[in-house]
Amino acid sequence: MRALLLVLFCTVALQWDRVSCQKTVYQSNTHVVLRRNVWRSDRPAEVTQNRNGDECDVVMNLSASQRCEFVKNTPDCASDEGFIKYPVVTFCLFPPNLLPLAITLYVLWLFVLFLVLGLIASDFFCPNLSAISSTLRLTHNVAGVTFLALGNGAPDVFSAMAAFSHPQTAGLAIGALFGAGIFVTTVVAGSIALVKPFTVASRPFLRDVIFYMAAVFWTFFILYKGHISMGEAVGYLGLYIAYVLTVIVSAYVYNRQKHQLNGSAQTSGREQGEILPSDSYREIQSASIQAHDDGEYEPLLPYTQSTAQIFLNAINPVDSRTWRRQHWSAKVLTVIKVPVEVLLLLTVPVVDADKEDHNWNRPLNSLHIITGPLVCVLTFQSGTYGLLLIEGEVPVWVLVLCIGVFLSGIVFFTTTNERPPRFHFLYSLLGFVVSALWISTVASEIVSVLHLLGVVLSLSNTVLGLTLLAWGNSIGDCFADITIARQGYPRMAISACFGGIIFNMLFGVGLGCLLQIFQTNNIVMLEPEGMLCWVLSAALGLSLVLSFTLVPLQCFHMSRVYGIFLLIFYIVFLLVALLTEFRVIQF
Repeated sequence: MRALLLVLFCTVALQWDRVSCQKTVYQSNTHVVLRRNVWRSDRPAEVTQNRNGDECDVVMNLSASQRCEFVKNTPDCASDEGFIKYPVVTFCLFPPNLLPLAITLYVLWLFVLFLVLGLIASDFFCPNLSAISSTLRLTHNVAGVTFLALGNGAPDVFSAMAAFSHPQTAGLAIGALFGAGIFVTTVVAGSIALVKPFTVASRPFLRDVIFYMAAVFWTFFILYKGHISMGEAVGYLGLYIAYVLTVIVSAYVYNRQKHQLNGSAQTSGREQGEILPSDSYREIQSASIQAHDDGEYEPLLPYTQSTAQIFLNAINPVDSRTWRRQHWSAKVLTVIKVPVEVLLLLTVPVVDADKEDHNWNRPLNSLHIITGPLVCVLTFQSGTYGLLLIEGEVPVWVLVLCIGVFLSGIVFFTTTNERPPRFHFLYSLLGFVVSALWISTVASEIVSVLHLLGVVLSLSNTVLGLTLLAWGNSIGDCFADITIARQGYPRMAISACFGGIIFNMLFGVGLGCLLQIFQTNNIVMLEPEGMLCWVLSAALGLSLVLSFTLVPLQCFHMSRVYGIFLLIFYIVFLLVALLTEFRVIQF
């Protein structure tokens, strides 16, 4: 982590010097006349030309006194869907000499946003998806490649959808999806091989690599064309449906063959690499620890809590038993997450099918009927629809509040604290929708911050996507998969690697572009930002081709030597990508 921060701040320093030099050269060769409210008519041709068609990039070429007025009157500077208008905050509230401080604060804010994104996905989004799959009585394989894959890939998919919502940030989505793909297939896979050399399951490995190669090369073709139509966007979703059907059929054939050979209908479990979620072992381990703790701290005499005590215990995110055993760094992270976690507990219901009461909490779940719909109308499209006036008088959020209070009263007075009602499973649907909108909101803020950093540091969206956005979305899965491999489940870990990035690529591009097509009634332009996009595409394609050829040549055994090779491959790629971005290498 220290090395990563050091590299980041060195890059900021280098880019700051580079921006200052560019500004000096630009101002010495170009005379720009800027008048209020007539930006477009007075802007010279060379000012409007930049690498990705984003007019906001020009702001760093202006003097400090002109930047605030420029960002207020330039549409590209105000088109982000986040709640905070970062260009206005940066250039209108911060003095010019404190701009490096603003960048540092944005990097720290980005770290907090990634923490919140992971918290929502792991503690609220995934449990509700698991409850929905249990209610629908889906098999492990179907749940693994549908609901649980969505839960694990939610940060990547929602970040891609937020980035695709505007043409000037589409490069973030491409960079993040491709960057996460090469990070997972090299760094994560190589780390698993270093920690626990193993022999991969041949058929699942080849199946996943082939489907991911098809998705990558299809995206490469789309980038070459420069646009994507509705049929092609639907094709991404169709390819994932084909992948899901292939997983189901292959699991059925495998189980049938095993039943015929051994006379047993038991499946091979996690070690056969058919179940995708990377958090499975971690959930099992934490569940066993929690069960032990609950038994150890169970009261000797039974007692009944009041409704107020039940509510206060439910919204307390800190467990005193685990707090005493935590390291100081974990305690710091816990303190950072407490305000956000309390807000999420108050707004997002969580249904846990493994508990006897399915996590029923009468006072809190009654409150969720009020707060959940309010979050939906106030976060969707940055609250645009929630602030609409009904017949010019009553805001939509007031109507939603009144309906929520009425339904909440009915639920509170017709249920008991001890027993969940029959309709309790509907809370998993509400929790799914509310947590998805929270994830979408946080993802929009992340994209907005990265867009601003790209403008200030003169970095392309692609390089920000393949570094900060890809690392932020993938680092949690990286540590989880390495932990699973150390515990003796390397096949499960490698299966989670490829299964997750297939879902992220197909749903991230397909669903993100499809929603944009519905909004604009037009095709989505995906113009590569210079040679870096092609370097990224070529590196990801090469890494997949090497995996498809070298792993079978080694009899599907992933040794430590191969793991070192994958790590070196990623380091070389990252070096070439950064040198290409800084135009040290030109093709």
